[in-house]
Amino acid sequence: MNLNDLKAGLPDYAKDLRLNLDSVLSESGAPGLNARQIGIIAMASAIASRHVPLSSAISAHFADMLTDAEANAARAAAAIMGMNNIYYRFNHLVGDEEYGKLRASLRMNVMANPGCEKVDFELASLAVSAINGCGMCLESHEKTLRKHEVPVLTIQSAARIAAVIHAVAVASEQAEAAA
Repeated sequence: MNLNDLKAGLPDYAKDLRLNLDSVLSESGAPGLNARQIGIIAMASAIASRHVPLSSAISAHFADMLTDAEANAARAAAAIMGMNNIYYRFNHLVGDEEYGKLRASLRMNVMANPGCEKVDFELASLAVSAINGCGMCLESHEKTLRKHEVPVLTIQSAARIAAVIHAVAVASEQAEAAA
């Protein structure tokens, strides 16, 4: 299934999602991001949204634009944040400072050499953290991006991509279930 087929399969009540998806996947609709960054963020967001048809469609949509290393970086951001978001959300929600003093003892080597620009990996990690609802990780990635002088509008574009991709995954899954 390609992205156009997936959009066509969205129910009428999700018309806004069709329009928003076209918008956020374009440079004019994602201010501050270039096409490669949009692809990395969209791929990571689709994977984090756990809807295989959408992940496949997004991956195919950006296949000619991203290198294998960049596509793998998107996959790595979804994978490593899948782990980190659970762990750090646990630390935050438990509310006991003693956990924060303990060593995480979780391997995160991919963050040092992700296969794409570090800022692009941070943007994808922020998007996945938004989907997974980890406030600690969102705050950490946003601060790192700001230290690299990434404008607020660019960071917002990454969050908007995550929001739309996730909403499309939910609506698509519901449409498939109803069919």
